[in-house]
Amino acid sequence: MQYGLSFLGNKFKICGPLHSPQELKGYLESIYTAAAQYNAPPEYPVSMICSAIDGEPTGTDILGRIFAGVNSYKKSYPCYHINDYSYQSESSLGWTWQTCSEMVMPIGRSINTMFQPSHFNLDRFIQQCERTYGVTPRPHWVTTYYGGHDIKLILRRFASNIIFSNGLKDPYSSGGVLEDISESVLAVSTVNGSHCLDIHLPAQSDPSWLVEQRNKEVEIIDGWITKYYADLLVLKK
Repeated sequence: MQYGLSFLGNKFKICGPLHSPQELKGYLESIYTAAAQYNAPPEYPVSMICSAIDGEPTGTDILGRIFAGVNSYKKSYPCYHINDYSYQSESSLGWTWQTCSEMVMPIGRSINTMFQPSHFNLDRFIQQCERTYGVTPRPHWVTTYYGGHDIKLILRRFASNIIFSNGLKDPYSSGGVLEDISESVLAVSTVNGSHCLDIHLPAQSDPSWLVEQRNKEVEIIDGWITKYYADLLVLKK
């Protein structure tokens, strides 16, 4: 076991000793997850990683190809801090709190993918939330409160002034609202967009379709605000 860990640590240029296979597994999973979710221009990380894996010389072993993909994503360093993915920022702490207190997401992997199976364990998730935050998750709260079993009907009857924006390269978009529900509950999506890309700060390198998406969203919100003040004036007369 120790020789195997040492071999993997050297192969992947890990800073410091590798203590368990799970450390490396978690590190690689974090890279693939982030690349898929934030598969944004101009780099498009998924294509970058795959190209690096496929671009290795003939005879390169599987681990060597995997490292080439990691290296293309993380950029070239003398060594890599394998636990960087577990850094807890204010955003990640807030997000994990929200998944415990409001949005239980039973995400796992079956045997039908290129990755090792990983089944969602609700009991373990509950224990982790109680241990970390002292809160017991409510798995069915979101669908009960927001009517998730017929979300279109609920949104049509009770919602207004919502933009559901999605980049279709983001795997989460498959669970998103991708069509307009009413005159004020609107879907705005882009084929090449990724997770939250439209609410990132603008950059000179932004493609035209991203600029158009942002402009459309601003135009919609501006229309809501204009209508609000127009209605307010009518009420005051």
